[in-house]
Amino acid sequence: MVLEMKVPSPGESITEVEIATWLVEDGDYVEKDQPIAEVDSDKATLELPAEESGIITLKAEEGDAVAVGAVVCLIDMDAARPDGAAAPEKKAEPAKKEEAPAEEAPAAPKNENQTYATGSASPAAKKILDEKGIEAGAIQGTGKDGRVTKEDAINAVPAMGTATGSRASESKKMSMLRRKVAQRLVSVKNETAMLTTFNEVNMQPVFDLRNQYKEEFKAKHGVGLGFMSFFTLAVTRALELYPDVNSMIDGDYQIKNDFADISIAVSGPKGLMVPVIRNAENLTFRGVEAEVKRLALRARDGQITVDEMTGGTFTITNGGVFGSMLSTPIINPPQSAILGMHNIVERPMAVNGQVVIQPIMYVALSYDHRIVDGRESVGFLVAIKEAIENPIELLMNNNPKKALEL
Repeated sequence: MVLEMKVPSPGESITEVEIATWLVEDGDYVEKDQPIAEVDSDKATLELPAEESGIITLKAEEGDAVAVGAVVCLIDMDAARPDGAAAPEKKAEPAKKEEAPAEEAPAAPKNENQTYATGSASPAAKKILDEKGIEAGAIQGTGKDGRVTKEDAINAVPAMGTATGSRASESKKMSMLRRKVAQRLVSVKNETAMLTTFNEVNMQPVFDLRNQYKEEFKAKHGVGLGFMSFFTLAVTRALELYPDVNSMIDGDYQIKNDFADISIAVSGPKGLMVPVIRNAENLTFRGVEAEVKRLALRARDGQITVDEMTGGTFTITNGGVFGSMLSTPIINPPQSAILGMHNIVERPMAVNGQVVIQPIMYVALSYDHRIVDGRESVGFLVAIKEAIENPIELLMNNNPKKALEL
């Protein structure tokens, strides 16, 4: 019996996927539930497992766009399982034997009467040209058949802009996910009135809390006490103070949310992914850290689902992990704002009339000015700054141990 494997629906509103990579070859024997392909949608990359065991026949090429429900391969379930796995190793041996003569070929021609292609150089000339960083083909040879002589090499002068390294280029089709991201980014720039406001945050109070409680926190909860929980809870507090930042435009209407689904930008094997922490306003420090770790691991392992990246009312992105000092993050539509975190650097700062060295982070808020005014945007970022610089009072209700569940 031959099974027709069809493309399953990765999520609501997705009508087609792209075959990113076949993990098996045509004619291979596959086991049930064995990953046979990676498919890209406009939201995520997913693995396609074999529905049954048998010999597989591929019906689509890598890079093909395939409609949801279309047949991508056949599996002959009546085919016998092949004996052993030694055959592939034997195929590799002839290739190695054939390559050996090819490596020895350059040393073979020693005939004094041989002819040279135009642009070739004598051994002496080639040595001189290599020292000068000049390609033999970049100069006109005066020898027989245009051969570059030793005298030509001596007289050769490197030209301005002469390329001496590799000039290769490669054309590679972007994945469906990358194309969709590109489309969304361009639409954001064209369809929103995006502005960015900046501020600086003294991270010393957070440093002091982490140094005091991080070991106890990790021992009890099994996750580290990072910066993301402080910023996530600071964001949920600021969203309550400035609800316009937690809203979005739908035609002629403004949709305000009384919940905070915080999208966290993380780097995955297929590029940037933005999983969502649902109802972050109800989470504790432990809850945020556990959810960030879970989503980051799933994104890194390619297990993140479309549902886990759908929605979100506000986004946090941390370019600081890559060394970014300052940036203007792009809004994640249809959201109206995004917070950019950056690296932490010790800088001189005036504290109580004295210049002291403090760990400082620059933060940025990009927002859609159609729906968020300057007062709200600046006030929101100031609220973030206040919460991070006074976390015990504003994020922990003056009881750090209770807030950290220690």
